[in-house]
Amino acid sequence: MGNNDKDADRQTWYVTTAIPYVNARPHIGFALEAVITDALARHHRLRGDDTRFLTGTDENSLKNVQAAEREGVPTRELVDRNAAAYYDLREALDLSFDDFIRTSAEKRHLRGVKRLWEACDANGDIYRKPYHGLYCVGCELFYTESELVDGLCPEHRTEPELVEEENYFFRLSKYQGQLEQLIESGELEIVPQTRRNEVLSFIRMGLEDFSISRSKERAHGWGVPVPGDPEHVMYVWFDALGNYISALDYADDGELYQRYWVSSPSRVHVIGKGIIRFHAVYWPAMLLSAGVPLPTTIFVHGYVTIGGDKISKSLGNVVDPVELADTYGVDALRYYLLREIRSTSDGDFTLERFVRMHNAHLADQLGNLLSRTTGMIGRYYDGEVPAPGAPDERDRALMEKADGLAARVDDAVLRYATHEALSEIWHLIEAANKYVVEVEPWALAKRRDEEGVEERLATTLYNLTEVLRISAQLLVPFLPGAARALGERLNTEVAQVDGLVAARWGGMVPGTRVERGEPLFPKLELPQEDETER
Repeated sequence: MGNNDKDADRQTWYVTTAIPYVNARPHIGFALEAVITDALARHHRLRGDDTRFLTGTDENSLKNVQAAEREGVPTRELVDRNAAAYYDLREALDLSFDDFIRTSAEKRHLRGVKRLWEACDANGDIYRKPYHGLYCVGCELFYTESELVDGLCPEHRTEPELVEEENYFFRLSKYQGQLEQLIESGELEIVPQTRRNEVLSFIRMGLEDFSISRSKERAHGWGVPVPGDPEHVMYVWFDALGNYISALDYADDGELYQRYWVSSPSRVHVIGKGIIRFHAVYWPAMLLSAGVPLPTTIFVHGYVTIGGDKISKSLGNVVDPVELADTYGVDALRYYLLREIRSTSDGDFTLERFVRMHNAHLADQLGNLLSRTTGMIGRYYDGEVPAPGAPDERDRALMEKADGLAARVDDAVLRYATHEALSEIWHLIEAANKYVVEVEPWALAKRRDEEGVEERLATTLYNLTEVLRISAQLLVPFLPGAARALGERLNTEVAQVDGLVAARWGGMVPGTRVERGEPLFPKLELPQEDETER
């Protein structure tokens, strides 16, 4: 478990997403990263950890400049517009980030990366030389011919352009041995193991110094000026990676920087697999050079594919997560991204699979359990939760499913396995639905005058409200809207801190009034054209 031992005392916990380019509006691929990071942050708050969650936008890329030129608008106009769309994911995806940084628009960032550059320079790790190489604008990266696949960028499948210019370079080769040792020892933890092995293999092939500037001319005048040389701007990755500390006021050794970076035992980056080299090799080397503590963990998630294909504008398969959430519900989208897509693997999205999963898991299981339980309490106990009697064998079997559930969910999240955490919660929900069928409380209600039957009915309905209350508590990080709604229907507080403690059996107070309300997750239907295609 490395730096995230679940038995550790409560601590500060800092987590970031990668910051996306703003050459276009957000697509479902970044929604996956944002939702995973949000779930991690919310869960750590639930544990009582002093948590800070940062996201933002990478605005100094040549890709952004080229996108603006294609649209015929100033770069600033395009960047401002699309950055706002990324910020608006806060409401659209129910995100809880504490800070949002924009790399082209904030003095704290410009001053922070200037300080980072100067620290590396003072350590003798920046020098200038002529260079020519094969450059992919999509990756903002120079490739060697051996790294290309059939002469194409392995990530974007496009032919890189040959660039010749004099740039500033960073002495990456100097840190090869140190990086290898840090990763091998686990001091710099890379999750999952396959990605750790991939990084170690890359390092062992030999690290070469890399260019960290671009001429102002080739950058079209857009970017962060190199300190002392206004004819060059910082290479976008040098600039962008600095956001993780510039947002904390690294420039002035601010209180947030000391609290969440220097002194924090957990500094976690959540990134996609396509940018692992920058985060697990370049970034740690830059920090070593500058004398800044390294991240403790780099968690690498997979990609969202669409019907088996990688997301691509040219294929016309870009899925707008905001439109999806508006149409089908934000918790439905969050559930799919966190449960259907394994956290460290690629996962496929189709609208048909999305709708089927919603109906089977959310509508038929959680939603139906809530409607059944509150409906029967309304009919048989005038809407008030009855007091339970002594448990029988079936009650104890259900209670055993709940026993230790909070710890199992906690363990899964601390392993970055959000899909496993949701699966654990759903085991309890499924068991409760099975329990309803076996006990048949509606049949008990017809015989409640018989000896012992009233107590059995009351115990059954109390147990079902407990399952719903515990589920609501543990769902806070994953389906915050549904968790809030469950709390309101059950008229019980859903804790945002110490929620794992609150998720113990026996917290439902008899006599509490519950409300049935409208279906929590109404059944969804596919649009007619999708039915036809099927």
